[in-house]
Amino acid sequence: MAEMQMTPRATLGELKVEHDPTPLHNATWYTAHAEGDGLEYIIPKGALADMRWLTADLLLDGRFLAVFALALHESDSGKRFHLVFGLLNQCSARMRVPLEAVHQNRWQYPREGAWLKPMCGGDVVNLSEVDRITLTVLRKADDPVRWCMTPLVATATEPPKLQQPILPKGPLLDMLGQSRLHDWEGKSRSPEEVAARLLAQLRDAASASLPDNFSRWGGWKPLRFDATGFFRTHHDGKRWWLVDPDGYAFWSAGVDCVRVDTEAAYDGLESALEWLPDPSGEYAGIYQKTELGFGRSINYLAANLIRAFGAERWYECWKQITIAHLQQFGFNTVANWSDWHIASEAGLPYVRPLHFERGRAQHIFRDFPDVFDPAFEEDAAAFAEQLRDTADDPALIGYFLMNEPTWGFAAQKPAEGMLLNTPSCATRHALADWLRARYGGDSALAAAWNVDVRFAEVAEGEWRRPLTPQAMNDLSDFSTVMVQKLYDTLSQACRRVDPNHLNLGARYYTVPPAWVVEGMKCFDVFSINCYDNRVPANRLRSLSDALGMPVMIGEWHFGALDVGLPGSGIGRVRNQMERGRAYRVYLETAAAEPWCVGVHYFTLYDQSALGRFDGENYNIGFLDVCNKPYAPLAEAARQSHSRMYVVASGAEPPCDELVKYLPKLFL
Repeated sequence: MAEMQMTPRATLGELKVEHDPTPLHNATWYTAHAEGDGLEYIIPKGALADMRWLTADLLLDGRFLAVFALALHESDSGKRFHLVFGLLNQCSARMRVPLEAVHQNRWQYPREGAWLKPMCGGDVVNLSEVDRITLTVLRKADDPVRWCMTPLVATATEPPKLQQPILPKGPLLDMLGQSRLHDWEGKSRSPEEVAARLLAQLRDAASASLPDNFSRWGGWKPLRFDATGFFRTHHDGKRWWLVDPDGYAFWSAGVDCVRVDTEAAYDGLESALEWLPDPSGEYAGIYQKTELGFGRSINYLAANLIRAFGAERWYECWKQITIAHLQQFGFNTVANWSDWHIASEAGLPYVRPLHFERGRAQHIFRDFPDVFDPAFEEDAAAFAEQLRDTADDPALIGYFLMNEPTWGFAAQKPAEGMLLNTPSCATRHALADWLRARYGGDSALAAAWNVDVRFAEVAEGEWRRPLTPQAMNDLSDFSTVMVQKLYDTLSQACRRVDPNHLNLGARYYTVPPAWVVEGMKCFDVFSINCYDNRVPANRLRSLSDALGMPVMIGEWHFGALDVGLPGSGIGRVRNQMERGRAYRVYLETAAAEPWCVGVHYFTLYDQSALGRFDGENYNIGFLDVCNKPYAPLAEAARQSHSRMYVVASGAEPPCDELVKYLPKLFL
């Protein structure tokens, strides 16, 4: 059987089935009033064994993002694989799920048109044992979620990509890059209005400056330590600080993505754009390949700048305006994912992301490399060469080794994932040697794992045996060995190229579990990305104490749904005034913590309403696509940055206003 069409056996929660006509052929309307509402499909066990794809066409009604979870269940074992995705409103999408995803060797698949950010999670399941599929609403805004979809189909051949989406309300973006589905106070109404704003911003740029009690680097003049000419860490007996090159206490208030960063990924969505200028004309610079090679993008912020300043001058004018905005808002750090060259040229403190890509050593589970392969040492040396051109720059605070490794999102630890997905690699041989040192002989290993197993099977070959609790304990312990080998090797290589700057860690997506932390003791600063309502003080205080190093927050933000974006971002509040309050509470309560040396807000600009390379489409910027600042957020940042040092010193308490945080709405 090359294809199997499925219809829902039942609805879940309070899902309502409607019988109105749909824009999609052979589709049905559904309305979910609560998270967890959805559809259930019952299939014969083994029916998916010879299938390779799941597919359906969908169209999301309304104006705001909805996030769905497609789950494959093994009823007998209770195991559950899930793939999470979002949809663009008022634009049809084709879901194309490769069933290889159930092996969990990949976290994220490419966005395709209005099908956004498909991400894997949960258990490894056996397609021969799957007998139930569910599709549920995972996250939603306040309004009910209404969507239509065709029957779910399992197929042995790859379904074609959707070539021409249905747009019930016409194009999604106007010529300025704003949403056509929304209207809001402050929406820019014409190219002339935007050009006049940009020209005024350029005129005002020269008058911007940091507060008087800031050093030239943005440090705090009232408190000074020994100067080394570069940034360093220091504990003064009460708290951790960074120290600027001139010796002044420094607390890093940064913003990520200081670049012309409003890319709209439009592959397959050309008809969703009201204006698509000639790519060979004066607007040629607004067209790009999206990040990670995921198709094409158009940058409407760049187009708005070109209209105001011309194709030759626009980027230089943007740099002047943006440096002025950073100073007006009180930021002292150009943070990750930025065009750090402009910070270096201007003498502004900045951090660098290092790009960790596959080299000669293979990846053995998601993006985890074969760290015991001798070639990994060569890969690390090549990786460290990225630092060569900034090794002597005093404006560089430090570098991040990587960002949110995808193996960290898996339910499986790296050693388990390696065993299940990679038949042959040096790290599996290292695991077998490590187990041999622990147990001695095959019989002792088999007794300990309570399964008939030999070291040779651990070292090589397709793994087909069950993993018992004792086996999982050993694999957890060896995962720590793998993490330590990974970061020690990279850190040592970087230190050889650049002995002057701080190793800022790996920006784990949350507070890491203990087995990860044990392998991360080689950094100067421990970094995480933390989208909680405020920093998790108790957990990070104990982590800092155990490691003997300070902590930096690499990403955080708050967004709302009142300015024309489909999604709020990970942190969500009601409106722009609340964004300002939430900013002050997060930053100032972080500054008051003695283990914290900085927080970096993600991002300078809103994302596109059409979605960036992976589909994120959030109101998380200090400025919109027309370079208009959000005044409440900008003023809140200015206030908090002007007093962050007195808060950090303990002289004044942090702002702790009441903020109404809303359920999160993000991909």
